[in-house]
Amino acid sequence: MYRRQIELIGEKNQKIFSEKSVLIVGAGGLGNIIATTISCTGLKKIYLIDYDEIEIHNIHRQFQFTRDDIGRKKADVLAEKINRCATDIEVIDGYFDENLSLDVNVDLVFDATDNFDVRKKIDKFAKKNNIPWIYASVEEWHGQVGVFKTTSFDIFATKTHEIKAQIPPMVNLIGSISSMLGLKCLIGDCNEILYYVNFKEDLEVKKFRF
Repeated sequence: MYRRQIELIGEKNQKIFSEKSVLIVGAGGLGNIIATTISCTGLKKIYLIDYDEIEIHNIHRQFQFTRDDIGRKKADVLAEKINRCATDIEVIDGYFDENLSLDVNVDLVFDATDNFDVRKKIDKFAKKNNIPWIYASVEEWHGQVGVFKTTSFDIFATKTHEIKAQIPPMVNLIGSISSMLGLKCLIGDCNEILYYVNFKEDLEVKKFRF
């Protein structure tokens, strides 16, 4: 099943994937992309946590959802849609804030939220459990994605931002970069870094190291 992937990363790293579990916080736009792109890479387990239900305005950028899914829980539907390989998928219904003492054994956390306060709590959870996490955000024509390990997110996020407009390809792009950073992190390439991506005119990518 993973022949093409193994040609790139090797048998050793594929075995590492099979021993790794991740937590995705949020099952909206970014969560759809991240969960979909990592669900068939051979991971041991994926936890999805979200409290929200699908609405009509979600569908244009949350690619796994259809009109028939309106009113259902996002995490439940996403788990169904990505369940096409052998990876174990578990849904946690509720707010991340309510689950800071989650008894889950994971190697990495993906941020797929749109809330800076929740990201600070993800950072706290990751630091407490000594695991890295992947930060991602999309606003209008630009996005940010990065790896946090020992650096505190508090120095980066000093206030809550309002949610801004989004276009589907930008969500797709940032979600895919997030997935790539996460998978590289799981096989040992896990340097703290932040990418700023701007596609308002020509594609511009800036890289910052902590």
